[in-house]
Amino acid sequence: MANKRILIVDDDPDVRQGMHVRLKASGYDTFFASDALSGVAEARKQNPDLIVLDLGLPAGDGYAVIERLKRIPALSVIPIIVVSARDVQANQDRVVKAGASVFLQKPVANAVFLAAIRKELGEPALPEETGTFKLLA
Repeated sequence: MANKRILIVDDDPDVRQGMHVRLKASGYDTFFASDALSGVAEARKQNPDLIVLDLGLPAGDGYAVIERLKRIPALSVIPIIVVSARDVQANQDRVVKAGASVFLQKPVANAVFLAAIRKELGEPALPEETGTFKLLA
């Protein structure tokens, strides 16, 4: 069975690399985009199983990415996990209305990050992934 493919959209190369290392170690394939426009383009090109998305992006914010993806029928079903340093209370409702299912605030613990990803992909969590996160949708 092929590894699940995850698109990471974040403008910080260190964050992208850190997520890549965590996800690769857990058996996922990753690819990247560093701004809103390339995020949508990569999603179209790669058709990932899941998208990890930052809100603060050049060339349009993460909300614009979610809204564009939700308007493309083939991509509208891809689960989106927002991982952002922005305030949870100020952004959570808007993230849900836009179409993402999980909001995690940076920095996010590895166990919480991987548990959210496995949940969104319909995979069982591993015993060490007992973090807490709120499923938004």
